[in-house]
Amino acid sequence: MPNVASILSNSAARQPEATAIKLDEIELSYAALDGLSAKVAGLLAKRGVKPGERVALISPNLPQMPVIYYGILRYGAVVVPLNPLLKAREVEYHLRNSEASLAFAWEGVLDQVTPGAEAAGTAVVPLDAELLPLLAGTDPISELAEVEPDDTAVILYTSGTTGRPKGAELTHANLLGNAELSRDLFDMGLGDVLFGGLPFFHIFGQTCALNAAITAGAMVTLLPKFDPVKALEIIQRDKVTIFMGVPTMHIATLRTPDKQNYDLSSLKVAVSGGAPLPVEVLHEFESTFGATMLEGYGLSETSPVVAFNQRDGIRKAGSIGTVVRGAQLRVSDDAGHEVPRGEVGELAVAGPYVMKGYWRNPEATETAIRDGWFYTGDLAKQDEDGVFFIVDRKKDMILRGGYNVYPREVEEVLYEHPAVAEAAVKGRPDEVHGEEVIAVVSLKPGFAGTAELSAEIRDFVKDRIAAYKYPREVHIVDALPKGPTGKILKREISV
Repeated sequence: MPNVASILSNSAARQPEATAIKLDEIELSYAALDGLSAKVAGLLAKRGVKPGERVALISPNLPQMPVIYYGILRYGAVVVPLNPLLKAREVEYHLRNSEASLAFAWEGVLDQVTPGAEAAGTAVVPLDAELLPLLAGTDPISELAEVEPDDTAVILYTSGTTGRPKGAELTHANLLGNAELSRDLFDMGLGDVLFGGLPFFHIFGQTCALNAAITAGAMVTLLPKFDPVKALEIIQRDKVTIFMGVPTMHIATLRTPDKQNYDLSSLKVAVSGGAPLPVEVLHEFESTFGATMLEGYGLSETSPVVAFNQRDGIRKAGSIGTVVRGAQLRVSDDAGHEVPRGEVGELAVAGPYVMKGYWRNPEATETAIRDGWFYTGDLAKQDEDGVFFIVDRKKDMILRGGYNVYPREVEEVLYEHPAVAEAAVKGRPDEVHGEEVIAVVSLKPGFAGTAELSAEIRDFVKDRIAAYKYPREVHIVDALPKGPTGKILKREISV
C-alpha cells in the first residue's frame, strides 16, 4: 500500500519543474517540495523520532506547512495537525493526549505553543527564518517509509458534545482513497489551479484542496487568512480554476463591493462544504461568477467526502447530493435499521473512508462505529432520486464559519469565571457565520448583572480559547431553566 507521501513523489517525478505551492511571489516546484520533505524526514531521524510516533504541525496555510506535512508522512510518523488559533491550555491537551514527541509550530503562535508544549513535555521546532538553514544542514531521507493500508497517517482532533476533543485516526488508505476521489469529483488535472484558503489543518482543506491537488499535479495558491478582496485578487492573478470554501467564504466573496471589476473567467467550479450552503447563495454565486457550484458532505471521521452534488449526476440545490464512489450511506432509525426513503433518521456511513477509530478511546469508537457503520449524529433524509438532505443535527454542536464549536468546552471556561454560577452555550442562526456562539449565564450571590460584567465574562473566555469558539454575546439571567433532575434545558433558552 502506498504511503500518502507517494502522491508528492509521483507528481514530482512526472513534472518536477511545475509549481506545486504558491504564496504570492513565493513558488515551490514539485521537485523542491519533494526534496524539502525528504530533508524533514532526515530531521525527524536526527531528532530521534521513531516511525509511528506522533508529530504535531501547528501552522496556517504557508509553504512550510505542506513541506512538513509530507516530510512527516514520508518518514512514517503520524501527523497531528492543530489549529494555530488554539491557546496554550488547548495546545497542552492535544499534545499530551496524542503523546506527540515533537511539534513544528509557526513562529506567529509560539507565545501560546511554547508554554503548552513545555507543560506537555513536547519539543518544539519553530517554523521561522532558521528552518531553511536547519534543513540545509540535514541529510535527506528520499525513500518513503513502507506502511500498511491500516497504519495511521494523521490524527485529526474533533469532538462530541460531551467530553474533550477526540483524535480521529485516519489511515494511509483512508486519505489516499479520498484524495483520489476528490481529484476525480472535481475533474482536477495538470493545468488546474486551486484556491488554497481552506485551512490544511482541517480535513476539508487537507484532503480536497492539498492532497487532491498534489495527486493531480495541480497548483495550490495559498491565502493564510481568508479575506474576500485578497481572494478575488488571487483568483484573477493566478487564474484559479477551482475555488474551494466554506459557505462563509462564498458569502463574503459575493458581498464584496466591486467584485464585478475582477476577471474571474478562469473559474470552472466552486466547491462548498463544512456547513450548509443557503440555496439563494448557490444560485447567486453561479449567476455572478459563471462557475458551477458543487455542495457536498463529509466529516473528519470520514476523510471527509462521502456525498456530493456531482458534475455528471443529479444536482439539487440545498442537498448534499448522492453517495460518492466507494462510500456507503444509509438513513437509520435508533435501532440501526434503514428507514424508507423520505423519512428522517440518522445518517450513517460505511466503506473505505471511515476512520480507524478514535485515538486511544475505545469507548467513543464503539459508540460511533457499530456493525461497521459510522453514525454521524446528523439527521437526514433521502429522496426518490437517491439524493440526501441534512435536516438537522442530533448533536449539540455549533457550526461557526465551518468550524465545530462544542458548547461544553466553552461552558467549562465560563464556569472558571468567579462571577458565573451556571452557564449554557447555544448556537444562534447567523447570516455571515452560519451560526453564532451565544452564552447565557446566571451569577453567584454578590454580583450584579451589568453590561460591563457581561463584557468582562466574554473577554475572559476569549483569552482562554480559540477565537472562533468564544461567545460573541453573554446574556445574564436570574436563573437557567431546568428539568426535574436539575439538568439545564437548553431547548427552553431562547437566544
